[in-house]
Amino acid sequence: MKALISIATAGLLVLQPWITYDPGPGGDTSARGSQTGDSGENLRAEIESRRIKVSGNGVRGGKGDGFRMKRPCWYEPFLNAEDMHRFFTEGRDAANRARIDEESFRAFTQQFKDKLGQKGLWWTPGYNKGDPAGAACWADLQQFLFVPPGVTPPSGITIEQLAELARAAMTVPEQTVQLNPDAKSFVNLPTHVWLEGIGETRRSVTAEIPGVMSVTLVATLQDLKIDSGTTPDRAEVTASGCGTAGKPYVKGGEFSCGVRYLRSSIDQPRETYPLTVTAVWPVEVQGDVVPFQFAPVELGVTRDVPVGEIQSNVKPPN
Repeated sequence: MKALISIATAGLLVLQPWITYDPGPGGDTSARGSQTGDSGENLRAEIESRRIKVSGNGVRGGKGDGFRMKRPCWYEPFLNAEDMHRFFTEGRDAANRARIDEESFRAFTQQFKDKLGQKGLWWTPGYNKGDPAGAACWADLQQFLFVPPGVTPPSGITIEQLAELARAAMTVPEQTVQLNPDAKSFVNLPTHVWLEGIGETRRSVTAEIPGVMSVTLVATLQDLKIDSGTTPDRAEVTASGCGTAGKPYVKGGEFSCGVRYLRSSIDQPRETYPLTVTAVWPVEVQGDVVPFQFAPVELGVTRDVPVGEIQSNVKPPN
């Protein structure tokens, strides 16, 4: 499992129309993807960046597993000396800022003027604002950093970090768990389990700095896991025939995916067993240059299953 890196041959990075003047806490974002962490909090992979783009069918329309980047902020290459100077000194916005406070504006733009004619690129900070540590990490970085050609500054974004951005943005469809019997099960009666609402079983996310480097992650539904919500002496899980999405109940069919409860749930909290079905989406990094390993995206859904006992009346012989 590897990532593909494409390096631009040109020294000039093209200014994108969605670039904001001052990306940082409270600014615009270029990509969003909702995730739910282990503790249940809603995390959003919101990438605050001048250059990075995140795209693919895995960015929206699902939930994630709360993946956290090792370092949720970075420097990224932006513009060369001449383009950076023009970006901050030309146009209506620059004129308005100069008119409001000409002295401060001149002091601010002097740093860009000083680098005119020098080879290299201005690097600017970016961060994942959906990460609880993202804003604080971003605050420790300089707003602008001029870097000579062929040099990556400390905390400069790496292909591994770009892959982590893609993993943080990855979401998968939120499935619906179907059971048979549905409303209530009984001791020793097989409870068939399957999933509905999965839709497309392949999700991809590409994170890229256009013209610099790119990485694509693909998550593919491979398996489901069943947790009966109780101990083995109370339930037997059968998963030999589950496949990727379980096996719907068919009258007279073989029981190969589900749970057989061995004891009533009457003595349990809420008098039910919390049955959890988890869809497992292994993640692969496309390409054949740099290898990375990521844990699968696992999305679980829990249903309360009441389990009763079938009562029978036995008549004594005459």
